[in-house]
Amino acid sequence: MKKLLSLPPNLVECFHDIERADRNEWFCTSDPIGRKLGSGGGTTWLLQACMAHEGATNALEWLAREKRILLHAGGQSRRLPGYAPSGKILTPIPVYRWGRGQRLTQNLLSLQLPLYQQMMEKAPESLHTMIVSGDILVRAGKPLQPIPEADVVCYGLWVDPSLAKNHGVFVMNRQTPEKLAYMLQKPSVETLGELMQHSYFLMDIGVWLLSDRAVELIMKRSTQNGETVFYDMYSEFGPALGAHPQRTDEEVNRLSVAILPLPEGEFYHYGTSREMISSTLAVQNRVMDQREITLHKVKPHPAMFTQNADIKIELKPGNSELWVENSFIGNGWKLSHRSIITGVPVNDWKLEVPAGVCIDVVPLGETDYVARPYGFNDAFKGSLTDDTVSYLGRPVTEWLAERNLQATDIEGANDLQAARIFPVCHTVEELGKVLQWMVNDATDAEGRAIWQWARKLSADEISAYANLRRLTAQRESFRDGNWKALAANWQRSVFYQLNLQEAAEQFADRNLTLPEELPQNAPLLTQVSDAMFRARTLELSGKADEAKEQEARAFGQMREGLLEQAYHRQSPKLSVYSDQIVWGRSPVRIDLAGGWTDTPPYCLNEGGNVINLAITLNGQPPLQVYIKPNKEQYRIILRSIDLGAMETVTTYEELRHFNVVGSPFSIPKAALALAGFHPDFCRERYASLEEQLKAFGAGLEVTLLSAIPAGSGLGTSSILAATMLGAINDFCGLGWDKQEIGNRTLVLEQLLTTGGGWQDQYGGILPGIKLLQTESGWKQTPLVRWLPEHLFTDSEYRKCHLLYYTGLTRTAKGILAEIVKGMFMNSTEHLTLLRQMKQHALDMHDAIQRNRYEEMARLVGVSWRQNLALDSGTNPPAVQAIIDRIADLCYGYKLPGAGGGGYLYMAAKDEEAAARIRRILNENRPNDKARFVEMALSDKGLEVSRS
Repeated sequence: MKKLLSLPPNLVECFHDIERADRNEWFCTSDPIGRKLGSGGGTTWLLQACMAHEGATNALEWLAREKRILLHAGGQSRRLPGYAPSGKILTPIPVYRWGRGQRLTQNLLSLQLPLYQQMMEKAPESLHTMIVSGDILVRAGKPLQPIPEADVVCYGLWVDPSLAKNHGVFVMNRQTPEKLAYMLQKPSVETLGELMQHSYFLMDIGVWLLSDRAVELIMKRSTQNGETVFYDMYSEFGPALGAHPQRTDEEVNRLSVAILPLPEGEFYHYGTSREMISSTLAVQNRVMDQREITLHKVKPHPAMFTQNADIKIELKPGNSELWVENSFIGNGWKLSHRSIITGVPVNDWKLEVPAGVCIDVVPLGETDYVARPYGFNDAFKGSLTDDTVSYLGRPVTEWLAERNLQATDIEGANDLQAARIFPVCHTVEELGKVLQWMVNDATDAEGRAIWQWARKLSADEISAYANLRRLTAQRESFRDGNWKALAANWQRSVFYQLNLQEAAEQFADRNLTLPEELPQNAPLLTQVSDAMFRARTLELSGKADEAKEQEARAFGQMREGLLEQAYHRQSPKLSVYSDQIVWGRSPVRIDLAGGWTDTPPYCLNEGGNVINLAITLNGQPPLQVYIKPNKEQYRIILRSIDLGAMETVTTYEELRHFNVVGSPFSIPKAALALAGFHPDFCRERYASLEEQLKAFGAGLEVTLLSAIPAGSGLGTSSILAATMLGAINDFCGLGWDKQEIGNRTLVLEQLLTTGGGWQDQYGGILPGIKLLQTESGWKQTPLVRWLPEHLFTDSEYRKCHLLYYTGLTRTAKGILAEIVKGMFMNSTEHLTLLRQMKQHALDMHDAIQRNRYEEMARLVGVSWRQNLALDSGTNPPAVQAIIDRIADLCYGYKLPGAGGGGYLYMAAKDEEAAARIRRILNENRPNDKARFVEMALSDKGLEVSRS
């Protein structure tokens, strides 16, 4: 998805370098200097520049080629001077105290983009263009609703009239709230009060999705005689839209419009210095539940933000509304409140910054700096001779008079933004002295002399000539110190909730010394994160052997934490007659939504939501275990019917040798150990396994049957383990219920080092279709919510559910390990997707509760696409070839489990489509193993009975 940015001219040249952005994905340009184009004209200019860059000549053909997000982020930034040179879009944003997986390097752009991309991915194919503003942050508290087909789709926010009066407003009739009646610009509170009697209104948040036809009209209206001219989307294009447009433009009037309220929407403006602080504070405070806040540090004042900075003085409660970024604050500084400090290099100044005064230092050329102090509320608008114009928080005429300056002596005095009053300094020492004169001591002769002879620039010229590479390099240098300080102060910092992949890259790339290892009393999950962070850093530093040791340590520590939950020693007692056989059998499961959110460590940190259903295959539960006593031999005999294998276990050592992946009897050995047939898990002490079996009263003969291939994707190994535990539980009178069997299955998989989550075993041992939910913490015991079975058992739908064995198998362990590493590392991309999956399970729950088959089936398709986004390797070409044949006949389909092979579940559009799918795949078998398998919802789950 292409991103097109309109940026300040000076930023265009270096954007890709300082943001490390792919030039094929990001296109940048700036509006023509000295010409005002408006948002519509600016859109045309940006699109035409990108077309020319790509060598396209036909606009409509080019627009239809791919989806694009246009961000308007140019402008002079008069009211946020500190980030005018680099553009407001790159304003660094502090890590949220409640967030996990955020980047220390994040900025407004990186926080904006994920939601915009979700919108474009959800949009119909007819909407190729999105236009958004660069100085806002928009958040959705709930998943996005379906986006309808329309020429123009706009998102709005439910707000109070007192806020809406400062923005554009969409007005809708109460009978058709999804359709625009008309649009108003900055209506009065009184007007909005009258509208509320018969209409709804939403505040325009500047997020517009447009059809190619709509974009074509904007380009047409903003072009005259081959030149791009002024045309505003919000005051000209918008008011011409709707059922009752306020402006007459016949072509635009005919465009269809849909208005969508952003679900539980949040809107934060970053247009001014004050808004930058207030918006950041509001986002920080959107979560107040202390259980969800991992940062255990209280700042002296909540409206105080420091980042990419080295601060030597102690900040106090009086330093409110303070923002220090990319700056050095030495021991000689005194700060007050309502101050923004940006760009200050390392210095030894003695400088007092009065309340309401801000300091911005901008590098110029290779060695020079520009000193630019300003007022917290300065708007940089108006003449230097105007008493109402504010500079440094008071009338500019007063500031000039104190310094015996005449406005007429200053170039550009007719506009503060163009006035050349900011001196270029050659050294940091000069910089400090001139700032002292400009903000504090008007009588300081040395500072005045430097100002007088120095070359001076205007605010516009500072933005035009700033050395942004030097500015970025200084920020990164300060950040190096922050990385080390955050790691060292881990108990009171956000370090282990950050994106540790980025942290590892920074430590490796910038040759930062790894912090000291955590103490043994540190929280175990934090120790796990630390070990994986070290592993990745060492790997990137070329120390592969040390990296593997740390990685093994991380997985080992997580196993330790999970095993502690079930290290309850057992006392197995023979609970059957000598001629009885205990027979356990279970269905398998298909995961419909939320898969992967049940996997540690994600579920340990955030809990998981999964919807799955238990199914029988060809009329039978396919996983079966038989256990009978052997009074003649005090040993354990293991048999596998499907594998044709047999093994006799006579010692504890042989039984403990279960963590060999691929061994035919790893699962029953681990299950028997957990049941108390090994000293690690047994209350009593025995000299040998034989002695224990004699005391038990019999040897054991265990026979396994798995009537489906390994690597099926149906949760086979986990459910077989749960079935084995269920049978041994009955055989030995252990008293476990199904929840305990599920918990011990999770532990068993940790013993086998295969990892995995909890949903497979619960999906099989519990009947029917259900939503399984856990909270964060080591104890992962799902809350079960059963769902109605109508969509799977009613005659209208039963035949629409198809299960096809692809003849391809895969082992989940490789896929699992890489995704789990992403979880360990708080990968932003992984965590974002997993949170979407977790919410998606709730959407699936609602669809099934409402008996909406088509909606449910389409959501299955969403689950599949989410799996692919997590790991594209889950869909190999051979599987895609099968899907290509039947995709048009399904609402949704997916490979259950981790993907890569096994079974393909399909939700056909109707019975006729299901019959056609059967015919197509039967006539085009990809291999000699591929076949349909009859599936049916299991109403029993795990069953254990005796002969």
